[in-house]
Amino acid sequence: MRRIKLWIQYDGTDYAGWQVQENATGIQNVIEEALFVLTGERIRLTGAGRTDKGVHALGQVAHFDTNSRIPGDKWHYQLKPILPDAIRVIGSAETDLSFHARFSAQKKRYRYTIFTEAIRPPMYRHFTAHVNRLDTEAMEDAIPLFLGKHDYRAFMSSGSPVPNTCRTLDKLTLIRNGALLHLDFEAESFLYNQVRIITGTLVAIGLGRMQPAQAKRALDEGIRRLAGPTMPPQGLTLMEVLYDGEEER
Repeated sequence: MRRIKLWIQYDGTDYAGWQVQENATGIQNVIEEALFVLTGERIRLTGAGRTDKGVHALGQVAHFDTNSRIPGDKWHYQLKPILPDAIRVIGSAETDLSFHARFSAQKKRYRYTIFTEAIRPPMYRHFTAHVNRLDTEAMEDAIPLFLGKHDYRAFMSSGSPVPNTCRTLDKLTLIRNGALLHLDFEAESFLYNQVRIITGTLVAIGLGRMQPAQAKRALDEGIRRLAGPTMPPQGLTLMEVLYDGEEER
Protein backbone atom coordinates (compact mmCIF):
# COMPACT_ATOMS: atom_id res chain seq x y z
CA MET A 1 0.00 0.00 0.00
CA ARG A 2 1.28 3.46 -0.93
CA ARG A 3 0.22 6.91 0.27
CA ILE A 4 -0.04 9.75 -2.23
CA LYS A 5 -0.20 13.45 -1.39
CA LEU A 6 -2.02 15.87 -3.70
CA TRP A 7 -1.95 19.66 -3.96
CA ILE A 8 -5.31 20.86 -5.26
CA GLN A 9 -6.86 24.06 -6.59
CA TYR A 10 -10.53 24.61 -7.33
CA ASP A 11 -13.23 27.11 -8.15
CA GLY A 12 -15.91 26.20 -5.63
CA THR A 13 -18.74 28.14 -7.27
CA ASP A 14 -20.69 25.18 -8.63
CA TYR A 15 -19.88 22.68 -5.88
CA ALA A 16 -21.43 21.91 -2.50
CA GLY A 17 -18.12 22.35 -0.70
CA TRP A 18 -15.18 19.99 -0.29
CA GLN A 19 -16.77 17.09 1.56
CA VAL A 20 -18.52 14.11 -0.03
CA GLN A 21 -22.27 14.81 -0.28
CA GLU A 22 -25.13 12.35 -0.72
CA ASN A 23 -27.51 14.69 -2.52
CA ALA A 24 -25.06 17.17 -4.04
CA THR A 25 -21.62 17.19 -5.61
CA GLY A 26 -18.58 18.00 -3.49
CA ILE A 27 -15.03 18.50 -4.73
CA GLN A 28 -14.02 15.30 -2.94
CA ASN A 29 -16.69 13.34 -4.86
CA VAL A 30 -15.33 14.52 -8.19
CA ILE A 31 -11.68 13.70 -7.43
CA GLU A 32 -12.55 10.29 -6.00
CA GLU A 33 -14.49 9.43 -9.16
CA ALA A 34 -11.51 10.55 -11.26
CA LEU A 35 -9.22 8.33 -9.19
CA PHE A 36 -11.60 5.40 -9.79
CA VAL A 37 -11.47 6.01 -13.55
CA LEU A 38 -7.67 6.11 -13.35
CA THR A 39 -7.06 3.11 -11.06
CA GLY A 40 -10.23 1.02 -10.84
CA GLU A 41 -9.96 1.38 -7.04
CA ARG A 42 -12.60 2.90 -4.77
CA ILE A 43 -10.34 5.39 -3.04
CA ARG A 44 -11.24 7.60 -0.08
CA LEU A 45 -9.58 11.00 -0.21
CA THR A 46 -8.72 12.83 3.03
CA GLY A 47 -8.44 16.62 2.82
CA ALA A 48 -6.55 19.03 5.05
CA GLY A 49 -9.74 20.97 5.69
CA ARG A 50 -13.34 21.31 4.61
CA THR A 51 -14.46 24.27 2.57
CA ASP A 52 -18.11 25.29 2.24
CA LYS A 53 -20.25 25.69 -0.84
CA GLY A 54 -18.88 28.52 -2.96
CA VAL A 55 -15.49 28.67 -1.20
CA HIS A 56 -12.36 28.28 -3.32
CA ALA A 57 -8.88 26.82 -2.86
CA LEU A 58 -5.44 27.58 -4.23
CA GLY A 59 -3.67 25.35 -1.73
CA GLN A 60 -5.85 22.46 -0.56
CA VAL A 61 -3.90 19.32 0.35
CA ALA A 62 -5.22 15.75 0.43
CA HIS A 63 -3.91 12.21 0.69
CA PHE A 64 -5.08 8.74 -0.29
CA ASP A 65 -3.84 5.15 -0.18
CA THR A 66 -3.52 3.03 -3.29
CA ASN A 67 -2.02 -0.13 -4.74
CA SER A 68 -1.51 1.56 -8.10
CA ARG A 69 1.99 1.69 -9.56
CA ILE A 70 1.58 5.19 -11.00
CA PRO A 71 4.68 7.16 -9.87
CA GLY A 72 4.02 9.63 -7.08
CA ASP A 73 5.00 12.64 -9.16
CA LYS A 74 2.77 11.69 -12.12
CA TRP A 75 -0.70 11.64 -10.58
CA HIS A 76 -1.47 15.28 -11.33
CA TYR A 77 -0.65 14.74 -15.00
CA GLN A 78 -2.80 11.61 -15.17
CA LEU A 79 -5.76 13.31 -13.48
CA LYS A 80 -5.75 16.47 -15.62
CA PRO A 81 -7.75 15.09 -18.61
CA ILE A 82 -10.29 13.42 -16.30
CA LEU A 83 -11.12 16.31 -13.98
CA PRO A 84 -13.41 19.23 -14.93
CA ASP A 85 -11.85 22.62 -15.64
CA ALA A 86 -12.90 23.97 -12.23
CA ILE A 87 -10.73 21.43 -10.38
CA ARG A 88 -7.00 20.91 -10.85
CA VAL A 89 -4.45 18.76 -9.05
CA ILE A 90 -1.34 20.92 -9.43
CA GLY A 91 1.16 18.60 -7.77
CA SER A 92 1.56 15.10 -6.36
CA ALA A 93 4.12 13.06 -4.45
CA GLU A 94 4.44 9.74 -2.69
CA THR A 95 4.66 10.27 1.05
CA ASP A 96 5.18 8.30 4.24
CA LEU A 97 2.23 6.27 5.52
CA SER A 98 2.37 8.32 8.72
CA PHE A 99 1.50 11.52 6.83
CA HIS A 100 -2.07 12.76 7.33
CA ALA A 101 -3.34 15.72 5.31
CA ARG A 102 -5.43 17.01 8.21
CA PHE A 103 -3.66 15.93 11.39
CA SER A 104 -0.10 16.56 10.16
CA ALA A 105 -0.90 20.16 9.18
CA GLN A 106 0.93 22.85 11.17
CA LYS A 107 -0.73 25.99 9.78
CA LYS A 108 -3.51 26.98 7.41
CA ARG A 109 -3.75 30.22 5.51
CA TYR A 110 -6.99 31.72 4.26
CA ARG A 111 -7.67 34.89 2.30
CA TYR A 112 -10.93 36.83 2.23
CA THR A 113 -11.28 39.26 -0.69
CA ILE A 114 -13.65 42.22 -0.96
CA PHE A 115 -14.28 44.40 -4.01
CA THR A 116 -14.52 47.93 -2.64
CA GLU A 117 -15.66 50.16 -5.50
CA ALA A 118 -19.29 51.06 -6.21
CA ILE A 119 -19.67 48.92 -9.35
CA ARG A 120 -18.21 45.42 -9.28
CA PRO A 121 -17.20 43.97 -12.67
CA PRO A 122 -19.04 40.71 -13.43
CA MET A 123 -15.77 38.77 -13.61
CA TYR A 124 -15.33 39.28 -9.84
CA ARG A 125 -18.78 38.15 -8.75
CA HIS A 126 -17.79 34.56 -7.91
CA PHE A 127 -14.51 35.44 -6.18
CA THR A 128 -15.19 38.51 -4.04
CA ALA A 129 -17.69 39.97 -1.65
CA HIS A 130 -18.85 43.46 -2.60
CA VAL A 131 -18.71 46.25 -0.01
CA ASN A 132 -17.77 49.84 -0.77
CA ARG A 133 -17.11 52.95 1.33
CA LEU A 134 -15.03 51.03 3.84
CA ASP A 135 -12.83 52.84 6.33
CA THR A 136 -9.86 50.51 5.96
CA GLU A 137 -7.83 52.38 8.56
CA ALA A 138 -10.50 51.68 11.18
CA MET A 139 -10.49 48.03 10.14
CA GLU A 140 -6.72 47.83 10.39
CA ASP A 141 -6.74 49.48 13.82
CA ALA A 142 -9.15 46.79 15.08
CA ILE A 143 -7.09 43.83 13.86
CA PRO A 144 -4.94 43.51 17.04
CA LEU A 145 -8.11 42.65 19.00
CA PHE A 146 -8.23 39.28 17.25
CA LEU A 147 -4.57 38.28 17.31
CA GLY A 148 -3.32 35.66 19.74
CA LYS A 149 -5.23 33.09 21.75
CA HIS A 150 -8.91 33.74 22.49
CA ASP A 151 -12.15 31.90 23.07
CA TYR A 152 -13.78 32.50 19.68
CA ARG A 153 -17.19 31.01 20.44
CA ALA A 154 -18.84 34.29 19.38
CA PHE A 155 -17.09 33.97 16.01
CA MET A 156 -18.33 30.59 14.86
CA SER A 157 -21.66 29.52 13.44
CA SER A 158 -24.16 28.50 16.09
CA GLY A 159 -24.72 24.79 16.55
CA SER A 160 -21.14 23.81 15.72
CA PRO A 161 -20.35 20.67 17.79
CA VAL A 162 -16.91 21.79 19.00
CA PRO A 163 -16.08 21.24 22.70
CA ASN A 164 -13.10 23.61 22.73
CA THR A 165 -13.63 26.99 21.06
CA CYS A 166 -10.22 28.46 21.94
CA ARG A 167 -8.00 29.14 18.95
CA THR A 168 -4.77 31.07 18.35
CA LEU A 169 -4.81 33.46 15.42
CA ASP A 170 -1.15 33.92 14.50
CA LYS A 171 -1.53 36.44 11.70
CA LEU A 172 -4.23 38.72 10.33
CA THR A 173 -3.11 41.16 7.68
CA LEU A 174 -5.05 43.71 5.64
CA ILE A 175 -3.73 44.25 2.11
CA ARG A 176 -5.00 46.91 -0.29
CA ASN A 177 -4.63 46.14 -4.00
CA GLY A 178 -6.49 48.75 -6.02
CA ALA A 179 -10.21 48.03 -5.73
CA LEU A 180 -9.50 44.74 -3.97
CA LEU A 181 -9.12 44.42 -0.22
CA HIS A 182 -7.58 41.20 1.08
CA LEU A 183 -7.67 39.92 4.64
CA ASP A 184 -5.07 37.18 5.17
CA PHE A 185 -5.47 34.80 8.12
CA GLU A 186 -3.02 32.24 9.49
CA ALA A 187 -3.59 29.76 12.34
CA GLU A 188 -3.13 26.12 13.21
CA SER A 189 -6.89 25.62 12.95
CA PHE A 190 -10.10 27.61 12.66
CA LEU A 191 -13.63 27.26 13.95
CA TYR A 192 -16.50 26.83 11.50
CA ASN A 193 -17.00 30.17 9.69
CA GLN A 194 -14.50 31.91 11.99
CA VAL A 195 -12.74 33.70 9.13
CA ARG A 196 -16.01 34.86 7.57
CA ILE A 197 -17.39 36.15 10.89
CA ILE A 198 -14.19 37.98 11.88
CA THR A 199 -14.21 39.52 8.40
CA GLY A 200 -17.87 40.49 8.84
CA THR A 201 -17.00 42.14 12.15
CA LEU A 202 -14.15 44.12 10.59
CA VAL A 203 -16.44 45.15 7.73
CA ALA A 204 -19.05 46.37 10.24
CA ILE A 205 -16.32 48.45 11.89
CA GLY A 206 -15.19 49.73 8.49
CA LEU A 207 -18.76 50.81 7.69
CA GLY A 208 -19.12 52.59 11.03
CA ARG A 209 -21.86 50.20 12.15
CA MET A 210 -19.83 48.78 15.03
CA GLN A 211 -17.22 50.11 17.40
CA PRO A 212 -14.11 48.07 18.24
CA ALA A 213 -15.29 47.97 21.86
CA GLN A 214 -18.27 45.85 20.79
CA ALA A 215 -15.99 43.41 18.98
CA LYS A 216 -13.89 43.12 22.14
CA ARG A 217 -17.03 42.51 24.17
CA ALA A 218 -18.04 39.75 21.75
CA LEU A 219 -14.66 38.11 22.34
CA ASP A 220 -14.78 38.57 26.11
CA GLU A 221 -18.40 37.47 26.62
CA GLY A 222 -18.71 34.94 23.80
CA ILE A 223 -22.06 36.26 22.57
CA ARG A 224 -22.62 35.60 18.86
CA ARG A 225 -25.06 38.49 18.28
CA LEU A 226 -22.43 41.00 19.38
CA ALA A 227 -20.10 39.99 16.55
CA GLY A 228 -20.54 40.94 12.92
CA PRO A 229 -22.39 39.02 10.19
CA THR A 230 -21.09 35.96 8.39
CA MET A 231 -19.66 37.17 5.09
CA PRO A 232 -20.71 35.34 1.89
CA PRO A 233 -18.64 32.31 0.89
CA GLN A 234 -17.36 33.40 -2.51
CA GLY A 235 -14.81 35.83 -1.06
CA LEU A 236 -12.99 33.07 0.82
CA THR A 237 -10.05 31.06 -0.50
CA LEU A 238 -7.95 28.40 1.22
CA MET A 239 -4.52 29.64 0.17
CA GLU A 240 -2.09 27.18 1.70
CA VAL A 241 -1.61 24.35 4.19
CA LEU A 242 1.82 24.16 5.82
CA TYR A 243 3.51 21.04 7.16
CA ASP A 244 6.57 20.55 9.34
CA GLY A 245 9.79 20.75 7.36
CA GLU A 246 8.03 21.77 4.16
CA GLU A 247 8.77 24.96 2.27
CA GLU A 248 5.97 27.22 1.09
CA ARG A 249 4.73 26.38 -2.40
